[in-house]
Amino acid sequence: MNEPVPLRLIALDADDLTVMSAHVQDAVVKVGDLAWLPAEKRFVLMMRRFDWEGATEGHNRRRLTAMHFERVTALKALGIDPKARDAVLNLLAMTWTESDTPAGELVLTFSGGAALKLQAECLEAQLKDLGGMWETAHQPRHAL
Repeated sequence: MNEPVPLRLIALDADDLTVMSAHVQDAVVKVGDLAWLPAEKRFVLMMRRFDWEGATEGHNRRRLTAMHFERVTALKALGIDPKARDAVLNLLAMTWTESDTPAGELVLTFSGGAALKLQAECLEAQLKDLGGMWETAHQPRHAL
């Protein structure tokens, strides 16, 4: 089997973000790989994304993926210690709620109750896979 084509996604509304969120569910993120650039109104993160499409064919793989959000005006971290740069977070979902159209709040929810809340002028997100995939021993599982 050939390696899948790397993902390149853009989210400009809640529906787009739902698709993007499905692709990054169970991505692992080091706290040190989170960066808010207030002067640029940009939030950036690197993750090791689980390949859910490949999992349907019996493959357990991850791939390095970059994601960034534009027009971010504020960031609030809940349950995340920015000094613990090697701490690992498990991304569960991303949601967008408009508050004053087109502005709103983007929430990145992690396991263990941790979350990032980004206030943004509008939703503008991009995701890009980097490099090849590697095998991982386990497929993420969740209690029902």
